[in-house]
Amino acid sequence: MANSEFYHALTILTDVCIGCSHCMRACPTEALRVTNGKAKLISNRCIDCGECYRVCPTHAITVQQDDFSKIFSYKYRIALIPSVLLGQFPKEISHDEVAKALITLGFTSIIEVEDSVEYLIGKLNTYVDTAEAKPVISSFCPAIVRLIQVKFPSLVDSIALVRPPLDLTASYIKTKLIHEGVPQNDIGIFYITPCAAKIVAVRHPEGEEKSEIDGIINMDFIYNRILREVKHRLPDGGEQQFVSELSPRSYTWALTNGEASCIDGHCLAIDGIWNVIEFLEKVENDEITDIDYLELRACDESCAGGILAPGNRFLAAELIRKNASSVSVWSINKNSEKVARYDSVISGRTALNPLQPRSMLKLDEDMAKAMLKMKRVNQMMCFLPGIDCGVCGAPSCLSLAEDVAQGSASVSQCVFLQKIMEQNKLHPEHSFRIMKRVWGENRFRKDCDKPIRNK
Repeated sequence: MANSEFYHALTILTDVCIGCSHCMRACPTEALRVTNGKAKLISNRCIDCGECYRVCPTHAITVQQDDFSKIFSYKYRIALIPSVLLGQFPKEISHDEVAKALITLGFTSIIEVEDSVEYLIGKLNTYVDTAEAKPVISSFCPAIVRLIQVKFPSLVDSIALVRPPLDLTASYIKTKLIHEGVPQNDIGIFYITPCAAKIVAVRHPEGEEKSEIDGIINMDFIYNRILREVKHRLPDGGEQQFVSELSPRSYTWALTNGEASCIDGHCLAIDGIWNVIEFLEKVENDEITDIDYLELRACDESCAGGILAPGNRFLAAELIRKNASSVSVWSINKNSEKVARYDSVISGRTALNPLQPRSMLKLDEDMAKAMLKMKRVNQMMCFLPGIDCGVCGAPSCLSLAEDVAQGSASVSQCVFLQKIMEQNKLHPEHSFRIMKRVWGENRFRKDCDKPIRNK
């Protein structure tokens, strides 16, 4: 979908925000500023990775989701569940109990997101084998796709133009039901997401016009509902509702090394947004070569570490891998049949449209104006101290210089330059007014009850 601005699932509650700047410092794309004592989002820089959500001490950053009652707008209510959801529950709660709870909550059927992985593996290997430029970068993590678009635009053409399992499975299920005579308006597919970036991938897909998914439910929300249902359910000994047909490698696809272990050639798996940035900088500078495929995930332990996954990421990943190792031979032998089924339903619909770079470094659409602004940025950097203290309300001296060039900030916000200005008779009251514009008036009052974030 081509739009001038990104859609975002992360929202800042300004009445709760205290302007502590934790989010500003945590953001990998410098998409946050502090203005008048409140955090402010720069839309075209944000990639919805959720790092700000993790560090906010007052929970002023929230993640949007659809109202759960929306599922009842459809006759066929399909819950699209990732293997990460099943890894959140203790081993005493079976997958069948989770499925029965979801049915009780209102869904009519349960489908695993990774159902399309075996079909996808063949498509991905073909794509990597025939790709002219290496490394090919996975399109699985939407936060990484956006990171590359805004921070590493020269690498956009390296992203694999192959739809991830979430999209393939949703397309397969909806198309299959329509072929069986179910009216399309009666089909509602709802994805249970472990992260904010996948909400954006559904509502504002990159490389597609429209997602086949009709709604999003946050994993931490549904987890509590499921747990409540399971605890209050009496043993009924009824018919089993859920039988997984995932292969071991399908089970672990959303974990670190899930993709890389399935692709031929020299493949690397890297998780954690800062690790990914460090590595992509080396790839962009041609310091690292001879790699065929890169599996890059924004979260530590990949989707098990998503900001909406309620459990401990290490325990969840361990449980998912144990589930994978216990998959029966019967399930593994079903793979070729599953690939044939998918091929008969969604053949020719696995590719993404070319992705577009959205460089956050672009200062203006007009090249001449952009050059003038860049010159001004370079001039200001000669005078700014370069210590990136953040007191000016921007995360770094360079970001302040860019803001000044764009007309959204003043160089006098820098406290070091204020000291120089004081020598030239900058009045202290004027300096105080400048700081109030950044941090708000309350920041300069005595407050013994301010929240302190534990390290």
